[in-house]
Amino acid sequence: MKKGKKLVTLGVCTLLLCGCGSIPTLSDGSQAVISFKEGTDGISANQLYEAMKENYALETIIDIMDKQLLEKKYEGDLEEAKKNADTTVKSMKDAYGEEQIISYFGSLDRYKETLYISNLRNKAIEDYAKSLVTDAEIQSYYDKNIYPDIVIDHILVKTGVSDDTSEEEKAKLEEAAKKKINEVIEKLNKAENKLETFKELALQYSEDDATKDIGGSLGAVNTGTLTSSYDEILKSARSLKDGEYSKSIITTDLGYHVIFRESAKEKASLDDKRSEITDTLGTQKLEEDATIRVTALDEMRKEYGMNIEDSDIKTKYSNYIANQIAQARNTSN
Repeated sequence: MKKGKKLVTLGVCTLLLCGCGSIPTLSDGSQAVISFKEGTDGISANQLYEAMKENYALETIIDIMDKQLLEKKYEGDLEEAKKNADTTVKSMKDAYGEEQIISYFGSLDRYKETLYISNLRNKAIEDYAKSLVTDAEIQSYYDKNIYPDIVIDHILVKTGVSDDTSEEEKAKLEEAAKKKINEVIEKLNKAENKLETFKELALQYSEDDATKDIGGSLGAVNTGTLTSSYDEILKSARSLKDGEYSKSIITTDLGYHVIFRESAKEKASLDDKRSEITDTLGTQKLEEDATIRVTALDEMRKEYGMNIEDSDIKTKYSNYIANQIAQARNTSN
């Protein structure tokens, strides 16, 4: 017996007080779900199905169908999906309490099952989005956004400004910090050995305790190597040539900087970056077009040859997909 038929049989048996061994029939010969004494007809399995089909069938069928297909598609990822669901359940219990979760989902197991299927669906959606990324898009992103690591030194002068600093005092502190940075730039302008002088000045002027004793060295850095506070430094370094230093003040939320670009490493190959770029572009597509989330799951179901035999549910499914896409388009706009 197929799994789907087993589920239906078990569902009917649960509703019968008499158990699966002796299922009564009604006067029209149909199988009963609920029966009464003689003279009062009962409720047939067909009646129950028709009533449930109108309000609950589509959502239930989609959940059952997706679980079967996703567990087949991602057989090697099921334990991770279950662990993620368990982790979320625990954190939600700690945050909101078990009773509130049960009041909304009916039980913790039901909530966990919802999270489990959601984790697998998200994986399918992400994979589908990545499948839409073209070689041309990957090449373009590589050319415009992938840079080599750059060995950078910096000198930081902090302003000393805090939330309690008055506007007048803030202006004085910022002016004093800029003056120090300009002193550094002037000394670099006059120096014969720029790199050696920079490292000496870092020891003298820099207020970055982590780097001042090593000549202000940040090491070989790239996008994501350091916190976002250093994004402006990295951007400025890319505009310099090896052996050049910044001749104007670089401002970050840390303070004011002068940087020296020592050297650039060889840029990583397209093949080495392809997977990373594909992930990035796939995420971008999902952010730009919410309809992909709907299309991804619909295409997965079609991939496995989904055929809804019941004409009413088939129509409901088509309307459901159309409505989901329309709502997603409104979200994207």
